Amino acid sequence: METKLLSLCEPHHFSPHLRFSTIKSTATIKILPRASKNGPQGSLKLGFRSISRLVACNSISGGSSSESLKIEKEDKEGGEGSVRPIYLPTPVNRELRTPHSGYHFDGTTRKFFEGWYFKVSIPERRQSFCFMYTVENPVFPKKLTALEVAQHGPRFTGVGAQILGADDNYICQYSEESKNFWGSRHELMLGNTFIAKKNCRPPDKEVPPQEFNTRVLEGFQVTPLWHQGFIRDDGRSNYVETVKTARWVYSTHPVFGWGDVDSRQKPTAGWLAAFPVFEPHWQICMAGGLSTGWIEWDGERIEFQNAPSYSEKNWGGAFPRKWFWVQCNVFEGASGEIALTAAGGLRQIPGLTETFENAALIGVHYDGTFYEFVPWNGVVNWEIAPWGYWFMSADNGRYVVELEATTDDQGTTLLAPTAEAGLSQACKDTCFGMLKLQMWERRYDGSKGKIILDVTSNMAALEVGGGPWFNTWKGQTTTPKILNDIFGLPVDMEDIFNFVPVFKPPGL
Repeated sequence: METKLLSLCEPHHFSPHLRFSTIKSTATIKILPRASKNGPQGSLKLGFRSISRLVACNSISGGSSSESLKIEKEDKEGGEGSVRPIYLPTPVNRELRTPHSGYHFDGTTRKFFEGWYFKVSIPERRQSFCFMYTVENPVFPKKLTALEVAQHGPRFTGVGAQILGADDNYICQYSEESKNFWGSRHELMLGNTFIAKKNCRPPDKEVPPQEFNTRVLEGFQVTPLWHQGFIRDDGRSNYVETVKTARWVYSTHPVFGWGDVDSRQKPTAGWLAAFPVFEPHWQICMAGGLSTGWIEWDGERIEFQNAPSYSEKNWGGAFPRKWFWVQCNVFEGASGEIALTAAGGLRQIPGLTETFENAALIGVHYDGTFYEFVPWNGVVNWEIAPWGYWFMSADNGRYVVELEATTDDQGTTLLAPTAEAGLSQACKDTCFGMLKLQMWERRYDGSKGKIILDVTSNMAALEVGGGPWFNTWKGQTTTPKILNDIFGLPVDMEDIFNFVPVFKPPGL
């Protein structure tokens, strides 16, 4: 079948206060003969204006180390296509850094996991790539011995790398050993080597891309500005459509952290997230950014420029008992940059008994301003079906927000860290959600007033997890008032610990 070429020549504009200039470019999409589940292409006005050049070509990231070396040689020579991601070492005290960017492992033997999520969306093709990394109980770098189990109880160990990619296909590589995993104590920097190259020592910190390629055969490294890796599906995921290998290299320019662009960034879960209570904790590290580079996936290389991107993380004992999640950076119907993140779940309250509370939030970034809807500044309501329907509303006294998302996609089962079974099939996701987002400014009489946002998307990322999900979950934030008052205190933990840095906890 003849391959078709499309040329998109639409000028794209960035908001001046974010220091983006008006850019005019040509994006080329090479459509492969392989049928796509997502239907015909459509023109989108983007929440993050994207200038993506996509080039699909035959992949050579197949099965052998000689093929890997061939790819490496092509990468050094420029490879096919013209996209050139630019590597910059992570600076100290970078702009838009959020609290809890670092690795929270404290070296103790308590049950612990940390997970990271990075997403790149390619609107011209209506496809997304979601990279998920997890480390479990890293105090035990290998599977526990019988003596260690007797001493500490059963623990699940290891490092997992998952990607939910084009057409909701999937790849996973997992090791029960974490000895080659590393994370920066106070910055969003991490990596793992599944297989090192012969006679090479795996990296234990951020290294330049060329050095990574010479030392790592299978693995990854990621920072706020750079992301690269190569993984091979290990065959454990026979319940979903998988691809054999994935390779990627891209750079990122952060645009939104978690807060107003010109202000200090906020901890997503409040200041108490600095302590091991109300776990698991959650931090959006980059509500929106622009990424440039390429991904090799299922026999094709996809190149992109200024593609909308996102990152977040979780850490603690295990994921919530039950949860839901909505995230989107690609919208039509507005002229500025928009990023939405919303989620909720059953969170355990510290104590001697198993007591759980409803916790939820909605965060909207729009043209440099952050609109926050959390239990300590208002009320969040939701109605979530076991699959296919998400509705949330919130009121923080000054603004009102509503979102409704649906999907006809069957979704893909993903792995999440659980208390009972470690990294297990605990959630279902899709990146083909239909979303409507509206936000109003309150009138003096409390009614809905001026509408601030009225936008839609067909690229929302949607998730439900945990359970049981017997029927639709209708809920409202129910945090006791005394806890809301505590969470709402204007406490800046970073300022406090900067006076006594020796006591600064990891991750913060």
